[in-house]
This record gives sequence, C-alpha cells and structure tokens, in this order.
Amino acid sequence: MRRLRPYWDSLSHANTTPSLTAFSIWLSWAQLITWGSVFYTFSLLMGPVERELGISRADASLGFSLALLADGLMAYPIGRWIDRGHERRVLVCGSAWVGFCLFMHSFIDSLAGFYAVWLGLGLGMSATLYAPVFAVVTRRFPDDFRRAIIIMTFLGGLASTVFIPLSSWLIHSMGWRHAVWVLAMFQWLICLPLHAWLLRGAHQKTANTPLSNNASPEPLVPSPEISIALHLKRAPFWLLAGFMLMTAIVSSALPAHMVSLLEEAHLSPAWVIAIPASIGVIQVLGRLLLFLFEKHLDVHTANRWIPCLVPLGLVFLVAGGIGPWAALLFVTFYGLGNGLNTIVKGTAMAQYVSRDHVGQLNGVLGVPLAIGRAFAPWALGLMWTPEAGYTHGLRWLLVVGLVGVACLWWAQISAHKLGASNR
Repeated sequence: MRRLRPYWDSLSHANTTPSLTAFSIWLSWAQLITWGSVFYTFSLLMGPVERELGISRADASLGFSLALLADGLMAYPIGRWIDRGHERRVLVCGSAWVGFCLFMHSFIDSLAGFYAVWLGLGLGMSATLYAPVFAVVTRRFPDDFRRAIIIMTFLGGLASTVFIPLSSWLIHSMGWRHAVWVLAMFQWLICLPLHAWLLRGAHQKTANTPLSNNASPEPLVPSPEISIALHLKRAPFWLLAGFMLMTAIVSSALPAHMVSLLEEAHLSPAWVIAIPASIGVIQVLGRLLLFLFEKHLDVHTANRWIPCLVPLGLVFLVAGGIGPWAALLFVTFYGLGNGLNTIVKGTAMAQYVSRDHVGQLNGVLGVPLAIGRAFAPWALGLMWTPEAGYTHGLRWLLVVGLVGVACLWWAQISAHKLGASNR
C-alpha cells in the first residue's frame, strides 16, 4: 500500500481533466448504470419482494422512502467534501458501496433486512447520482456548467429505457436474488474504475472568473468572500427550495409505483414495460432539443416554462383515467418535463443564488428534500385503495406540481429584484 500511495497521489493531483464534452459523456455512463440499477429497478423488485417476504405495498414503499431519506441526509456533507476537492474519493467509494449493498440485497429474508439494504443504497445514491456530479461539473467548468450538465444527462436519461427491460429480463431469467448480483457487478467493474480514472486532478476552490458570452447568467452574488449564511437569509434560496421540494415529491413518488399503477390499469405486460421504459428516450429527446436550440432561447424563459410540463402530464392521467391514450400523453409530457427539470434544478441555484457555494447550498436542502422524497412514495402507497387505486394520490401530486411551478416563478422575480437592488 505504501508503494501504491505515491502513484495514487500523483494521479489525484495531475491536471488531467478532459474537455467539457468528453468529461460529460464519460461521466454520464456511470449515471446511466446507477440510476438504472438502483432507482428504476426498485419498482420491478417491489412485487417479487412483497410476495416472498409477505409484506404489504406500504411496507415495501417505505424501503424506497428510507433510501431517499438517507440520500438527503448525506447531501450536505457530500456537497461540502466535493467543494473541498474530494470528488474522486466520494464517487469511487460511493460506487463501491452501492455495489456492496446490491450484493447484500440478495440475502435479505426479513423486512428489517430489506430496510437496512435500502438505507445503505440511499447512502450510496447520495455519493453517486446527479447532485454530486452536478457539483463536480460546476466546479470544473464554471464558465459553461449548464451545457456540461445537459450533455451529461443525455445517457443518464436513458437509464429507465435500458434498465427497466434489462432488469425485468434478469429477474425473470435468474430470479431477483441473482439479478441484483449482476447489477452489483456493473458498479464494481464499470462505475468504480470509471470514476477513479475520470476524476483525477480535482480542482481546488478558486475565485469566480468572468463568464463567457454563451455561459449561464452571472449569479446574483458572485463574490467568494460572501458567507453561505447570507444566501440563506434571502428569498430566492428558499423559493428555490420550495420548487425543488415540490418537484422532488412528484419525481420520487411516481417511479416506485409506475409498474404497479400500469398493471392495475389492465394494460398488457408489453405496455407495462414499454411505457416507463420510453420515459428515458423522451427525456433524452427533450435534452437534445434544449442542447440544440438553447442559444436561441432566453434561459430564464426556458426555466419558467419547463416545469409546467410534468403537471400537464398529470392532468391527462387524472382527467383521462389510466388508459392507453392517457398513458401515452402522460408519459410524453412527464418524460419531457422530468428530463428538462433535471437541467433546471441542476443550474438554478448557481444562476439565481450563488455559483461559488452551489455544493453546500444544495446540501443544505438535503434534509427537507430527503423528507419530502422519502415521504412521497410511502404516502402514495398509503393513498392507494383497492376501489380507487392511485386516483386520489395522482390528484394530490398534480396540486404539488403546480405549487412547485409557482415557487420557481416567484424565485425568478425575487432574484431579479435582488439583482437590481445590488446594482
């Protein structure tokens, strides 16, 4: 180990960052695998685990909620470590831990074991999913982080398209206990070495540099001398917190129940797999359109209208019932909105509050977001009834989505006023 340490240190401090495009594309492969093997595979594991362990829908949903809670509770320390230049250790250890927890998932034989594994997976998610990698690209590409995030989410957006059919095939072919072994190997053999190679040469925190003409708008308070405490006293941060919380509730409640929701609509098995799997393709299509036409759009106008797409998708589902045509309209607008919301949430804090403290500011929201994301799948499971199915829960999600849109609009107005007063 002593002989290897100088080699490790030399790699860690080497200035080996690839170009923005290459870095974003390589990093997105690990995002595709982790989102697919953990976040989207849960809905496929829920049914077999319920039957084998003899647990209820609410009990199973709570496992996913615990994972989201653990994810959020670790958000601040993860963001702080990344802001201090420890991004490589965070993501390498996170991939190793996710693989270990997936492997241990195969041995669960009780509800307590199920909850313990998903708590562990939540800890791993906090170190491997979008929140930490968005902080990484914001630090490495401060003049064009929005474009880096759009590129990076192309492959990540295909996670449901790739892994819902793949995990479904693995579960039916090998059984769910052996299927999670394969998912664990993806983490150990692909994600871990990819993070170890790509994240060499972590940058130390530096002062703001002027933004290029094609970069995202200048943050309201660019000075690195300003304490994070000042941002926490201002309205834009808390309004963005409301937007992110409402959006997180909707985006975390639906995936865990998507397969069950479509099965209860008496759709064919092919539809049940194809509809959620197509969300990934639609997400990527939306991001591709944004990538191609962003230079011709006002970024604040785009940020204002993009979050309206998810509530619009829910309107079709609530008003039209869960039939094939309503499901197609829902998946189109939900897929576009969910994919583009990732860009809005990943860049809004830097655009409207502070770019220098983006990792810690997003981390401060870890606990409230964790509570909301953790509560949402469980609450949707509790609102399910044999008579009405998911109808009542979908109506509540529509209201929550509309409140989130209002918070973002108000945040933009408040940020503009604050920026004008500072000038």
